[in-house]
Amino acid sequence: MELVVLREGVHGLPAEQYAETLAERLPTHTVRHAQTPDEEHEAIRSADVATGLTIRPSLLDSAERLRLFACAYAGTGHLPLDALAEGGVSVTNAAGVHAPNAAEQAVGSILAFSRRLHEAARADTWQPLPAGELAGSTVTVVGLGAIGAAVAERLDPFDVTTIGVRRTPSRGGPTDEVFGPDRLHDALARSAFVVLCCPLTDSTRGLIDAEALSTLPPDSVIVNVARGEVVDTDALVEHLRRGWIGGAVLDVTDPEPLPDDHPLWGFDDVLVTPHSAGATPNYYDRLADIVAGNVERLESGGELTNQVQ
Repeated sequence: MELVVLREGVHGLPAEQYAETLAERLPTHTVRHAQTPDEEHEAIRSADVATGLTIRPSLLDSAERLRLFACAYAGTGHLPLDALAEGGVSVTNAAGVHAPNAAEQAVGSILAFSRRLHEAARADTWQPLPAGELAGSTVTVVGLGAIGAAVAERLDPFDVTTIGVRRTPSRGGPTDEVFGPDRLHDALARSAFVVLCCPLTDSTRGLIDAEALSTLPPDSVIVNVARGEVVDTDALVEHLRRGWIGGAVLDVTDPEPLPDDHPLWGFDDVLVTPHSAGATPNYYDRLADIVAGNVERLESGGELTNQVQ
């Protein structure tokens, strides 16, 4: 079976490194790294599997044996999905690759605000601040996919009550309680921290709006490692201005990047990070594990992991 790694790197890293890692995982297969458009067209003619950030429709015209496109992103909305389907090409994504690092950033943010580390670091006096404790509080995790589940699992030793909110609560999850979207406000009303890990969809766009923010206790903190558009930015600014919530940790914003003159920069109880929750030195290893496993499943006729279509 032949596999081609397309030209684009992954998150700024060279595609060559990704190809080398895949070759190590698949020593009995042919793994090629196409470095030019001509090499891509040549390699994909005999390739059973292609992988990369995207695949151009014109490249599909050259594919004669392609059975799988393994997207190196978790999101696949940018792909020519209709063209891939017409060609009988299955599509998988990289869901789960970011789970450990994004979960660590979310939990680190919770601990920082719980202990008021962001305030203590800026203090101009040696007088200790009256920090709180995370133990005994309630944390709501919105979205129980790979990242949300990893957040809940990492919170388990901290003696907190966790509530998961997911589209299908009957599936359960690693939280103490699992609610459906219809009970989001029930969860928010009890929460000291709310961690947003859900995908951006029509139903989650603006999910944390003025009404949701008003449901939160006045000292609660929003932690967003999902997408900026999940939160109504204007409503968030208004609630922060009026002191109606305790703060926010935003790894993603709407708009993104946040303009230099945006009011969110002016709040002491807001931390903004540059979409860095997804950064990890282990990206290639985790992605290669997913892709290599799916190559083997493709050979054996097994069910593909992370199949989108």
